[in-house]
Amino acid sequence: MVKATGIHHLAIMSADIKSHIEFFSDVLGCKLSAIFDMHGVPGGIHAFMHLDDHCYFSIVQLPAVKDIPVQMGVTHAGTGAGPCAAGTMQHLAFKVDTPDQLIAIRDRIRKKSVNVIGPINHGMCQSIYFGGPENMVLEVATSEAEIDQKAWVDPAVLEKVGISAEEAEQYMNPDPYDGEGGAVKQPPYDPDKPHQAYPKEMYMQMLQAPDEVIWKTASYAEPPVKV
Repeated sequence: MVKATGIHHLAIMSADIKSHIEFFSDVLGCKLSAIFDMHGVPGGIHAFMHLDDHCYFSIVQLPAVKDIPVQMGVTHAGTGAGPCAAGTMQHLAFKVDTPDQLIAIRDRIRKKSVNVIGPINHGMCQSIYFGGPENMVLEVATSEAEIDQKAWVDPAVLEKVGISAEEAEQYMNPDPYDGEGGAVKQPPYDPDKPHQAYPKEMYMQMLQAPDEVIWKTASYAEPPVKV
């Protein structure tokens, strides 16, 4: 079955990329794996912090970010219980494998003079909470087993958000799919579907371009340093 298997990287916007690199290296022990001029984005800088061999935490710095005002409850949640604009990140939770590792990483964070709340037992996971650079809300969590759908999908909450029992069954058991070897063509533009916010004319050209043209014109495969 073809499905997403995990997170390759999460990209967080920054006005001060060095503060993130310093924090996540020093406080959480993530090594800097990459930093380079962002591909195809003038003035952009892209960094990758290593979590494991298949998962990275990414930071993007763009010149205009420093001029965007921070407003708690709009641009940033501020706490794990706070609101922010739809489609933005409310908080970011990292993973460790065991409760003992959760306490150990709490020790590391506190050793770096960063305040941490928890652990808290949520049943489906145990968590600690702390703040990060530029008003980020951070969590480290551990689950000792896969979350049990039967215990944790609440029918009352499904009803509250407008999900029927039939829809819930579909969401809990997505249709199996094994791919078609790349034979599926770009669908016609549908304004009711989600889209990236490129200028309309540029976006339509990108959608109409053959795959090999996108590959050839948008790829940046060579590393910045020759090794």
